[in-house]
Amino acid sequence: MPIPAVQFSDERLPNGLRLIVVEDHLAPVAAVNIWYNVGSKHEQPGKTGFAHLFEHVMFQGSRNVGKAEHIALVQAAGGTMNGTTWLDRTNYFETVPSHQLELALWLEADRMGTLLEALSQENLDNQREVVKNEKRWSYDNRPYGSWNEKLQAHLFPPEHPYHHSTIGSMQDLDAASLDDVQEFFRTYYAPNNAVVSVVGDVERAQVRDWTDRYFGPIPANPSIPTLADLSLPPTLGAERRETVPDRVPLPRIYVGFRAPAFGDPRMDALDVASQIVAGGKGGRLHKRLVRQERMAQDVALFTLGFVGGASITAGWATVRPGVDVERVERALHEELERLAVEPVSDDELARARALIETDELGALSRVEERADRLSMYATLFDQPELINRMLGRYLSVSAEDIQAAAAATLQPDNRVVLTYVPEQDPAQSGELPDPLETEAAEDEQVAA
Repeated sequence: MPIPAVQFSDERLPNGLRLIVVEDHLAPVAAVNIWYNVGSKHEQPGKTGFAHLFEHVMFQGSRNVGKAEHIALVQAAGGTMNGTTWLDRTNYFETVPSHQLELALWLEADRMGTLLEALSQENLDNQREVVKNEKRWSYDNRPYGSWNEKLQAHLFPPEHPYHHSTIGSMQDLDAASLDDVQEFFRTYYAPNNAVVSVVGDVERAQVRDWTDRYFGPIPANPSIPTLADLSLPPTLGAERRETVPDRVPLPRIYVGFRAPAFGDPRMDALDVASQIVAGGKGGRLHKRLVRQERMAQDVALFTLGFVGGASITAGWATVRPGVDVERVERALHEELERLAVEPVSDDELARARALIETDELGALSRVEERADRLSMYATLFDQPELINRMLGRYLSVSAEDIQAAAAATLQPDNRVVLTYVPEQDPAQSGELPDPLETEAAEDEQVAA
């Protein structure tokens, strides 16, 4: 069956803003997704956390929009909205009834062009505290919450911009002046550093007219700084280990590997391998560690794709009560190393392809997901047409491709191992329920 293609227009305004439009009149909704080519990798030493801070500041008002009014206006129009920050980008998005599309475009343009008119010391101080609370909630006080920060710090050297997480340093944010933050915005929040994708029940000519009207007057920044060479050796050269005493109910072993950059075909192979190893209850790790040998509560394997020189392949296994941690770690390593020494079976490959195809087609059926992917491929690769190629790339991954990618990546000399252990006896903090017993009880209820 042929893979459906997304038909889109792609053009630039005189100020450099890239506009991508997909007309889809199936439902009366429209998605707006704007990607700025700025993430935590663009931050300077001593000034980390700025990209993520602006994800919050961007909702604090602009010339014509009051504090938190952006959210209120979108919701009052029957829409939804949010923003996210990553190492390679920051994005903002709205999904609205199609007759409210002009509002969404105007709101995004107003804050791109005039946010600094509303950015006060009071707003900056307020959002600093919001970010600190987010760090406490999502990192410091969440069980196993520091794993991502620690993996990045081990897998990337201190001088590399992926060494620090997007949340940044609280000390850096405390030291940031209003002038520092304003300069960061002036540098990166420019139309020639952004892609706007609009997908849904829209007319391309009308979208272009509104975009010209609202974004067109915003001046470009001709001096956006370029990044230094971010390339790295393909492997670490030696295993790195850290034991992390934490307020966790059970021990958990994380493994992380330096992987090829996002967009590299070897990452396609590692994505498929992740489905074979940890794609639901049929994955190798679940079948062996959870169901057969009953040594793990849960398992995972996944990729974190970055474009600046290298990415991460990572996974975990949570140790069941009373099971030796080293035994679980050995089994986890054995299953990953198997990928490098023996081809996956035809059945496993077919199952992985089916799971990926289902996920990809499901995502592409949603207007907001198409808008996000078009902005992503345009921003990171200057190739929005990748939206029509990626599924085919995944489906063409062979057993030999997986074996070669695993042999190059999932090796002991390229491995970080983080072992989280409870600060107190799990019996004192409450054991997690046995997933096998819970599953059996659910089966009995269904049978009854």
